[in-house]
Amino acid sequence: MASNKQIRFPRRKILWKDLKRILTLNIGTILFGILFLYIIISIVLYFTTVHVTSYQVVAGPLAKNETYTGLMLCEEQIVTADAGGYLDYYAREGGKVSATAIVYGLGEQQSQQEATHPLSEEDLSLIRAQMSAFSYSFAPNDFGSTYNFKYELGGSILQYSMASQEEYQAAQADGTTPSVTMGGQTLVRARENGIVLYSRDGYEETTVDNFTEDSLDQDRYHRESLKKKESIQAGDPVYKLIIGESWNLIIPLSDKQASGLADKTYIKVRFLKDNVTQNGDFTIIERDGKKYGNIEFGSGLIRYARERFVGIELVTNAQSGLKIPLTSVVNKDFYTIPIEYKTVDGDNGEAGFLVEKGKKKGESASKEFISTTLYAENDDLCYVDTAAFPEGSILSKPDSNDRYVVEDTAALEGVYCINKGYAVFRFINILDQNEEFCIVEKGTAYGIAQYDHIILDASQVKEEDIVVQ
Repeated sequence: MASNKQIRFPRRKILWKDLKRILTLNIGTILFGILFLYIIISIVLYFTTVHVTSYQVVAGPLAKNETYTGLMLCEEQIVTADAGGYLDYYAREGGKVSATAIVYGLGEQQSQQEATHPLSEEDLSLIRAQMSAFSYSFAPNDFGSTYNFKYELGGSILQYSMASQEEYQAAQADGTTPSVTMGGQTLVRARENGIVLYSRDGYEETTVDNFTEDSLDQDRYHRESLKKKESIQAGDPVYKLIIGESWNLIIPLSDKQASGLADKTYIKVRFLKDNVTQNGDFTIIERDGKKYGNIEFGSGLIRYARERFVGIELVTNAQSGLKIPLTSVVNKDFYTIPIEYKTVDGDNGEAGFLVEKGKKKGESASKEFISTTLYAENDDLCYVDTAAFPEGSILSKPDSNDRYVVEDTAALEGVYCINKGYAVFRFINILDQNEEFCIVEKGTAYGIAQYDHIILDASQVKEEDIVVQ
């Protein structure tokens, strides 16, 4: 017969000694309690502290200067051969030549000309100097310069080796002789001083007076090399000569850009190729309903002689300093105190003022030196924090019986610096501004420096607020 008894499990009773064991302090309990307390405090601080966005102070101009691609125009001549033959070049492309320098030679066979006179030690020293200079400045990404140097070096060796020959000396002395025949090759000199190029692009007759909108279209641009390996005929183009130092850059302008540059008569230009800056005369040209800027230079042509289109930056935003958002700027009132009341503590050299402290009736007032921070000063006034002393305080002028009652105030512009985790007012001197940013002076007393962190929106905090970013 089945048993009806129900099996029961004994209930465990929590005894007082068990509770006491749980609550007994040990190192684990202490560490857990400290960590729990830290979390509670951090949560409270997070919800009670002002949260702001900071801005790191940077140096630079107010606005980025605009860049353009300009059409380079100068006086150019295509020089043609007076006779036929095989060409050997002796002048370096892009280099200056004088009217007595040999540019190329013509012979019945290529590279027929050889040195007919041994080089002196002085000549060899000059050649080694040329080679050393080229080696020092050589860049692998401009391997074409090697061929230019080959022409230059060949011309130098040729002239050095022939310099003492009577026939060559006579030709050099005769300025009307454009060429001289030596060793079966006719050596042709430059027609006048200039810069030699071995290419043409069809812009040789283009000037400031006749350029068109299509002239600035780089997609249509084509350059033809004049370096010939085969024989040439009389009248064939051999090289191009750039004459003079004056040159022009033509840049396209929108109506807005032209309006902003309308009052310019000269302008500063930074060339993007080498970061060189140069000033040029500036005028605005209107042609076929389009506006163009014409920048005229009197030097520096050799740097860009091989360029037809030159990238430039117009340096119109010359005002530079510390760049900060206008939303960071805040005004704060300061006491304005005549500068003659300022004194210096003889013990530590701190600036401050002598404040009169009243005594009982019938007794003269004593003077106490109060050190203060001078946020700004000029020839007439000092700007002192209003927390330095109460309004109505009486200041004593050093070495005088004059007195001044502190009451006048004026506002200074500044920002809240948060480098130390709380908002501290720092004075700024605004040099220039636009709709979003302003440029402030560097190195102002009690001011800001590059890489300081300031409040982006000054309306979110008050001075001495603890801030969390």
